[in-house]
Amino acid sequence: MVATTEPRRLLVAGATGYIGGLLARELVSGEGSVRCLVRDRSRAADLERLGCELAEADVLRPETLPAALDGVTTAYYLVHSMGRGSGSGFAERDRAAASNFAAAAREAGVERLIYLGGLGEPGSEHLRSRHQTAEILAESGIPLTYFRAAAVIGGGSESFLVVYHLVKRLPAMITPRWVTTRTQPIAIADVVAFLSAAPGIAATAGREIQIGGPEVTTYGGMIDALARALDRRPPLRVPVPLLTPYLSSLWIGLVTPVDVGVARPLIEGLATETVVTDPSGMDLFEIEAAPIEAAMRAALDEDGDPGASRG
Repeated sequence: MVATTEPRRLLVAGATGYIGGLLARELVSGEGSVRCLVRDRSRAADLERLGCELAEADVLRPETLPAALDGVTTAYYLVHSMGRGSGSGFAERDRAAASNFAAAAREAGVERLIYLGGLGEPGSEHLRSRHQTAEILAESGIPLTYFRAAAVIGGGSESFLVVYHLVKRLPAMITPRWVTTRTQPIAIADVVAFLSAAPGIAATAGREIQIGGPEVTTYGGMIDALARALDRRPPLRVPVPLLTPYLSSLWIGLVTPVDVGVARPLIEGLATETVVTDPSGMDLFEIEAAPIEAAMRAALDEDGDPGASRG
């Protein structure tokens, strides 16, 4: 493993999101300067207080990007449109945003791009959009580090919140086929550790890096692990294999506060197996990933009740 030592000027696009915000906090505590690309600086006042420079820009407005990227050596791209209130057509917006950012980064002379997408074959619109974003960024010609993760266990992760609210609210539940899908969930702290270490490891440039926790389980297994972390009996699950992703998302929207617009593409993605098939990228890092139950307990400890602000 060869580490680089030159001072870095880092930019985090998507710094007001869950993972982007945690990453910016981690980066600003280290060496180099950190700039956060945000659409509304009032939403990132806490990051500014910690020492991050704020640059107001919008990845869907290309004319705003050159100033934000000026002088940046490494740019993290953690932007995606699948969120509350984003409505339909998120994949098209993701492609346009990635194209704008890639072009502006190339013009600004950015030396490295780092992106976080999802593991698994891109069979759903959600996973296809993430993979297409990576392809667009790579086409810029700038060396891209393409991290691909399974379900992220953290208090602000939508997939974790679905599981959390199901366990908290239902002693028994009907379960569609996706609860038997294999996955290799990873703790949010480990995701941030991989992302923050990448600029200092030259061998990570220009390659895909699959990341996951030490255990392969299923989404049903995640439900049971979270129940144990909450000191509860795992809920009774009644299989209903013919429940479609659409009906499943409506059910999720009914029994949890997760937005139906988020739930549907998320549920469609849960039907895809997300397991690390090539661990060679992880071997470049000196990171020991947390086991699933420790990750669950850490997620519950992030802000007390992870669902408190979500209903």
